Amino acid sequence: MSASEVELSDGTITLRPLSPEDAEAHPAGEDELLVRWLNGGPGTLGGVVAYFRHCREQWDTAGPLRAFGIRAGADAVLAGTVDVRFEGAGLLPGQVNLAYGLHPAWRGRGLATRAVLLAARYAAREGGAEAVIQVDRDNPASAAVARRAGFTPAAPVPRADGAPFDRYVRNLRAASR
Repeated sequence: MSASEVELSDGTITLRPLSPEDAEAHPAGEDELLVRWLNGGPGTLGGVVAYFRHCREQWDTAGPLRAFGIRAGADAVLAGTVDVRFEGAGLLPGQVNLAYGLHPAWRGRGLATRAVLLAARYAAREGGAEAVIQVDRDNPASAAVARRAGFTPAAPVPRADGAPFDRYVRNLRAASR
């Protein structure tokens, strides 16, 4: 399925594949928390454009990454992102990694949980058997999203620096219903 054919909605938010056209809105919504938990450093417009092009190429070539923009409000503005990775370090066959982040103006409204639920349903339709969310232990808000979306704690995994990530899993057969 090409990026232009994918749009997921629950009536409150809509997920659409990220594209270079979203590049200006993303760094404008970035704050210290997004930089800390997801980006690894402040984004530049050029870096974000390059990454969003990569995301679109992944869609166009059926690569393992499906990166969505989370859209909210009457104007469907970019409120954050949710990534679905069908392959990656530490994933077993059939496992799919979900990662998410919201711009600060959109936090505290349940939108990340909604995005995770939509992304989990998408991953199930695309053949994923189990979704995995990895959370830094110093990020309780992200762990709360995982729990609200029906994920349960699993054995922690080490980060590159050796510190553990908390890990949450969800059977995607239940998510596809």
